[in-house]
This record gives sequence, C-alpha cells and structure tokens, in this order.
Amino acid sequence: MALTRSTMLALGTPVPDFHLPDVVSGKTITPGRVAGRGGLLVMFICRHCPYVVHVQGELGRLGKDYAGKDLGIIAISSNDADGYPDDHPDQLRAMANDLGFAFPYCYDESQDVARVFTAACTPDFFLFDGTRRLVYRGQLDDSRPGNGKPVTGKDLRGAMDAVLAGKPVSQTQVPSAGCNIKWKP
Repeated sequence: MALTRSTMLALGTPVPDFHLPDVVSGKTITPGRVAGRGGLLVMFICRHCPYVVHVQGELGRLGKDYAGKDLGIIAISSNDADGYPDDHPDQLRAMANDLGFAFPYCYDESQDVARVFTAACTPDFFLFDGTRRLVYRGQLDDSRPGNGKPVTGKDLRGAMDAVLAGKPVSQTQVPSAGCNIKWKP
C-alpha cells in the first residue's frame, strides 16, 4: 500500500465543469446540478483502496449529516476498472448502496475529470465555496490505516462548516493521502 499525497490544487481555482454518469441512478451529474448555494464538495474515492475503506463510514456519515444543507456533494471514481475490477461501476454502485451514500457517485471512465482536478490519490477532497472557488483541498482528518487515530472527518468538516457559515477556511491545510489514482496504460 504505497502512500500518495494530493497535489494541492491552487486555492481560488474555479470548479472545473464536467458531465459524468452517476453509477446508482444513471443520470448525468454536473457541478451545477448538485452544488448548493453554499458550495460543493468533490471527493475522489474508489472501492478497493485501503485508505478509502478506512474512512468510508465517515464518508457516508458526511453525506447524511450535510443532506438538506446548502452544500452539494459528489463522489467520483477515476480508477482504471479494467486493471482494478473492484472499481468497476457495478462495484461502485454496490458500495454506494451498502454505505447508504446520500450523494451521487460518478464514474470517470476517461479519467479526464481527475486530470482537470489534478486528483492524485484516493481519497482526495476538493471543497468549493458559494462562488465556486476552491477553498479547501486537504485531508479528511489525520487518521490513516494502522495509526490508531480515530476517523472523525474533523479537518474536512471544519472547512465545510466554515463555508456554510460564510466564514473563511483556514489556509493551513494538510494534503490528503492514500493510494494513487490507478491510471490507464
């Protein structure tokens, strides 16, 4: 399990536009379709990565805790499903259903969306404010598989709460860390 850190896209970057299929509903998802007036969280995750498996319960809780608030959430898997069958859309759908995701879970087959976001690892988080500008790109919290720290989501939740309250997000941000995106050959 090799550790890869996020690339830390520049704060202030506008949310990239994309059109991706939701693996559960089959509907095409865009940032404009999901974003709330308060902002948008885009998470790059997958099914097989031990770092995502470690936090997947908290990802489900985030969706439930922030449902009905003015902040949209989208999860995206950009991994090569041919090389990593656990990340095939059918398996992603099962993951979303098993964990009760209250947000769209999209599959980026071309991997173009991951490239535009400069996503590097799973999980990788990008939080945009109500003006659709990047205000947070960092870790969920400081828990990692085997380090004994509890999964709380405190770093990401703190940023999300600040966005919803119209307050500035701290610019002291720790890169997310996990498995690298599984790029196609």
